[in-house]
Amino acid sequence: MTISSLDSATVTLQQLIDANKSQQQKMAEQLTVMIAASIQESSNQVGSDHSQSIAHIPFQQFRLDNRQLEVNDVFVLLKSQTANPQKSRDYLLQAAEQAAFILSEIDPSILLSEAKNSSNASSEPQTDSIASMQQIAALPCPVLYVPNIRDFLGSLIQARLQYQQSVTLPTVVAVTGTNGKTTISQLVAQLTQLMGQSSAVMGTAGNGRLGALVQASHTTGDALAVQQFLHQMGTEQAEILALEASSHGLDQQRLQGMPVTVAIYTNLSRDHLDYHADMAEYAAAKAKLFDKAHFPNLTHAIINIDDEHAQIMLDTANASGLTVWTYSLDSSKAATFVAADITPSLQGVKINLRTDFGDDKADNIEIFSPLLGRFNVANLLAAIAAVVALDVDLAMNIERIAPAVAKLQGAVGRMQRVPSDDGCFIVDYAHTPDALSQVLASLKTHCKGQLWAVFGCGGDRDAGKRPLMAQAGLAGADQVVLTADNPRTEDPNTILQDMQAGMTAEQYQRTHIEPARQTAIEYAASHSSVDDIVVIAGKGHETYQEINNVRYDFDDSVVLQQALSQAGRV
Repeated sequence: MTISSLDSATVTLQQLIDANKSQQQKMAEQLTVMIAASIQESSNQVGSDHSQSIAHIPFQQFRLDNRQLEVNDVFVLLKSQTANPQKSRDYLLQAAEQAAFILSEIDPSILLSEAKNSSNASSEPQTDSIASMQQIAALPCPVLYVPNIRDFLGSLIQARLQYQQSVTLPTVVAVTGTNGKTTISQLVAQLTQLMGQSSAVMGTAGNGRLGALVQASHTTGDALAVQQFLHQMGTEQAEILALEASSHGLDQQRLQGMPVTVAIYTNLSRDHLDYHADMAEYAAAKAKLFDKAHFPNLTHAIINIDDEHAQIMLDTANASGLTVWTYSLDSSKAATFVAADITPSLQGVKINLRTDFGDDKADNIEIFSPLLGRFNVANLLAAIAAVVALDVDLAMNIERIAPAVAKLQGAVGRMQRVPSDDGCFIVDYAHTPDALSQVLASLKTHCKGQLWAVFGCGGDRDAGKRPLMAQAGLAGADQVVLTADNPRTEDPNTILQDMQAGMTAEQYQRTHIEPARQTAIEYAASHSSVDDIVVIAGKGHETYQEINNVRYDFDDSVVLQQALSQAGRV
């Protein structure tokens, strides 16, 4: 690849094409087509004086947010998930004042013609297209309509970053599924680091090197943020990047251009149905991670065959010709990695790991994991499989991983035990019915007294999940405290009312309702007994509570520690 120095402030699309013809041929081809379209479009624009092809216009960086745009940047105008033509039009017109040129996923002629028609109801239809072309030509910079920009946007951004500073990018392990993404990504990073490789993570709990995570606003950032982070980890010489691939991120192609080598599927349960039309659409979004058409670097798929939606992932991975490994907690299944025996305690879990690599030493290995919960055994199997996939020599020497497993730490806010003189108090991120059920089922086997669950539901999200969450808590716990989560712009009492739909008299008898989350946690800390286990669920690692568009400081683990102190239990 042709590399410029760090002092090089600008680049052209033609330079990116020339620099990437061999390494990223598909991207170079798409850019060439895009440039040809720009020349044709320019020639069709009435009164256009944009005679220079966008191929040779120098620019600095790509921007997806017009608030970050600087002079001579390229602005990429993407469709909003909630269509708002007026906002998109404003972004286009504002960006045109500074940008070197604009690449728009939205047809600019339609945006501008809608503006004209809304202000002039008597506009002649046959003159609309000519008027729109004149408006586009009159803009201070060229605007090119690129409806398929997401197909190569990530690659394009990375090409620009690499042109400025060439680095060796980390090998990427991506994890998708409703539950387990954060824990598995962190376990992969920890295991690879313990095995001697430099690693980093990207996801819900934060982005960065282990021990120095920076809080993220989204599980999967936008295409620019994702590529900038990948490149930054390359400059820091991280060898492995373990990331969470959300269904939103996959559906919106935010991970396009990521060099994903190993893809992991955990499970699917009801979540994000305020975004996806149904569970089938939700599953289809997840399955994109196993398609080489989207991620050409893929070599391995690691899939939980205990999950009912696993087949679509298996079918996609097999159609892409990947090496497919499976994992299971059912000793009767013929999976690649099986937890044949599981012995839990409050100190962790002893596991008999069975593999099918045909090596006597690797067939049955006893492992101790400090992670609480049966579901964390599944998470551990996925992480071990990923580490083996990254280093094929480990398939015959898998026992080398066992000592490292004993040193693992759970992700913050995932089955996190808060110290107390008596009782057992856990903070966990479980915010779906399935996740809450799994947490409670895992802890029930350890509980000598009563099992408590303190949780709520988020506002401005899937309301249909609310009674399901309450029933999951009531089915798994002896005592339930319903409270606020992140109410956002909704009244917490309305959310709590939704959660109570269908509750029986018996269920009400063991339910305490307290809208204020801090008061609810204090109630559980002061009313639970010495043999009880209390789970504070739903927020986990989050350090805020969002109310009416304001984020207030609120960390479940900190609030719980204070409540235990007030109750004289620490």
